[in-house]
Amino acid sequence: MPAPSETAPDFTLPRDGGGSVTLSDLRPAPVVLFFYPRDDTPGCTTENKDFSALLDEFTAAGVQVFGISKEDIASHDKFRDKHSLRAPLLSDAAGTVCEDYGVWKEKSMYGKKFMGIERTTFLIDAEGRIAKVWAKVKVPGHAEEVLAAAKAL
Repeated sequence: MPAPSETAPDFTLPRDGGGSVTLSDLRPAPVVLFFYPRDDTPGCTTENKDFSALLDEFTAAGVQVFGISKEDIASHDKFRDKHSLRAPLLSDAAGTVCEDYGVWKEKSMYGKKFMGIERTTFLIDAEGRIAKVWAKVKVPGHAEEVLAAAKAL
């Protein structure tokens, strides 16, 4: 997992609604990347809605926000439309970006072990360096905390 002050791993990923996003092309805008496990699950839906609700404040602060999971674009489009989500969703179907950011981890639920995305958020500064990392994110209040840190850059 990249640590604060390290350069954020660059990538190009397809986004909901078509097109793609290349991280390095977004400079000098600060960027929030929130990695979440699955579309249309309770915690992930809440997290996406929270970031969507604050998107205007992030935009006013000059910060771009993207959600990333391994679901394909069709899933992202359906998820976005069902919940009126506003933050762009990127598809890392191959899992390479999840690996580069160290969020693809062994998890366990009900005694079963499996690989999945550990809910993690990265704040990237104008120079493309990691400014802050939130690992094992608890959703309530998280988007507000990220917004406060982004405004403090």
